[in-house]
Amino acid sequence: MPKDLGVAVIGAGMAGKAHAAAFRTASALYNPVLPPIRLVSIGDVNPEFGSLAARRFGYERNDTSWQAIAEADDIDVVSVVIANSLHREVVEGLLAAGKHVLCEKPLSDTLEDARAMADAARSASSIARIGFTFRRTPGIAYIRDLIRNGTLGRVLHFSGRYWTDYGFSPEAPMSWRYKGGPGSGALADVGSHLAYVSEFLCGDIKSVSGGRLSTAIDKRPLPLGAVIGHDHAAVSDTFEAVENDDYAAFSAEFENGAGSFEVSRVAAGHANSLNFEVFCENGSAKFDQRRPGEVQLFLNDGSGHENGYRQVILGPGHPYIAGGLAMDAPEVGFGQNDAFAYQSRAFLEEVAGLSEAESLPRCATFDEGVRNMELLAAVTESALNNGKKITL
Repeated sequence: MPKDLGVAVIGAGMAGKAHAAAFRTASALYNPVLPPIRLVSIGDVNPEFGSLAARRFGYERNDTSWQAIAEADDIDVVSVVIANSLHREVVEGLLAAGKHVLCEKPLSDTLEDARAMADAARSASSIARIGFTFRRTPGIAYIRDLIRNGTLGRVLHFSGRYWTDYGFSPEAPMSWRYKGGPGSGALADVGSHLAYVSEFLCGDIKSVSGGRLSTAIDKRPLPLGAVIGHDHAAVSDTFEAVENDDYAAFSAEFENGAGSFEVSRVAAGHANSLNFEVFCENGSAKFDQRRPGEVQLFLNDGSGHENGYRQVILGPGHPYIAGGLAMDAPEVGFGQNDAFAYQSRAFLEEVAGLSEAESLPRCATFDEGVRNMELLAAVTESALNNGKKITL
């Protein structure tokens, strides 16, 4: 085990701040005790954003280039949380410098770059992982346990939606999220989450069909200044064309069962609504990210007289909660920010050399990140070919 670990986060936007806060929290979660974690740098090309985030989350400094972080002797671990198109250059540079890298999803903006990143990860001397954060959500992990231990049993049907509304206003400013080819919009942004959640629960998707991509708002105003995350900042009267999808939908075939998927960034009233139902041979379960402290569960008792969902309040008897919160008592709230902390903790445990037996489940590999992008590419291909069935 190393004597300590120096951490940096590249990207001071919305998700970057979630990573920064998560590393600050990770060492206080669970046993065994990690080596001391040094919060070293927040990297961002905007020095104001980087400086503010560094001060807020207790990092020693901010840097304005990824190269400075790659060259820094006091940094061992780096989260990469920037525009998808920039991932490859930064990640490959960090791995070449011997840094351990945790990259946000999706792995990149093209399959070619994602596969090159996976190749670099396999030959690197350090550890490279991708953040599939919703795998850390206690309710989702609990439903997976119920499927795997036979309580719910074999999956028959999955229905999932991830609706967001950060782009429903025509005045929402242009950003990198609205640039890129077909499938790089809502499908890549939130559809990537829904895709890996479905495979986490149901197993590999074998084929997709009925792909549909739609751009509801075809131009966006340029912002007057720098914008963080989904902020609706002041805009100019100059517009640029939106290049990718506001909405996507598709159907899928799993090894067992089928699924339907719908994602949107223009679903007014749904700020962050990942929700799904999974129907199995012994019952069903549903999850709604807006109510992360509970799941709905139906187990067939055979009589048919009391069929229906019941509320299960999550607590210390469910994944990630016991030992993971300062107060891990029943009905103490948690949410998506906690999932980032569990993710950071898992990554630091692996970097520190803790065995899998005494650690949280490992973070996903870059090969799994490529798999996720292959699925999104298949949906895009289906959409561009009138819903054609695409086998993976």
